[in-house]
Amino acid sequence: MKHAVLYVCHGSRVEKAREEAVSFIKRCQKHVKADIQEISFLELASPTIEEGFAACVERGATHITVIPLLLLTAVHAKKDIPDEIQKCSDTYPDIYVNYGRPIGVHDKMVESVIKKIEEAILIDSSAVAVLIGRGSSDPDVRRDLDTIAELVHRRTSLGDVRTCYLTAASPSFTETLESVRYSDKNVIFIPYLLFTGLLMKGIEKEIGRTKNDQIILGNYLGYDPLVEEAFLDRINESLGAKGEYYASCHD
Repeated sequence: MKHAVLYVCHGSRVEKAREEAVSFIKRCQKHVKADIQEISFLELASPTIEEGFAACVERGATHITVIPLLLLTAVHAKKDIPDEIQKCSDTYPDIYVNYGRPIGVHDKMVESVIKKIEEAILIDSSAVAVLIGRGSSDPDVRRDLDTIAELVHRRTSLGDVRTCYLTAASPSFTETLESVRYSDKNVIFIPYLLFTGLLMKGIEKEIGRTKNDQIILGNYLGYDPLVEEAFLDRINESLGAKGEYYASCHD
């Protein structure tokens, strides 16, 4: 029996985004005990999930654990990736497959947010932090990010911790920024993103338009060591539950 781990990155047209994701996973691979490890992308890049799955099989995998590199649970995690896995299982019905979960709500992600805030401002009861999510119509995205914001609030002396979204969810980043435009206290925005590319430039531009030095843009999460610890936790969790999720593929 050979066990493979197939990592699934979101994918991007931005080469730097792809390179950073691959570099991050290669760092993580050093701490993962598996016979075979392959990297794939959901969209906009190759190898695709299908190609990555086939590479695992060609290398002799009998069991494949698919791990999504996603911050929050949404359509990609619930439908898009499972649909691709199902196609692969239909092609290779003898391969036993299980599917891990996104990082989601995790203590290390809470620590990572707090670290980003501390890098930018002195935390006190008058300051407000706002987590900027990419956004999704899936309510679980709001639930998870709201939970993380609540945990950050609970573990710091911040006056308030809020959430907003760039697309497809409310409150929007634009609305939230407008609501604090004339604040006379520190408001720190933290992009809850692994990679921003053009998004960061757009966020910087909007914050710059407020002409308010009390409104501060912190660093996006990126692939820091705390994110790595959270992701490794999800990998090990999935490897410890072999075959539970996708046993249905063999019905």
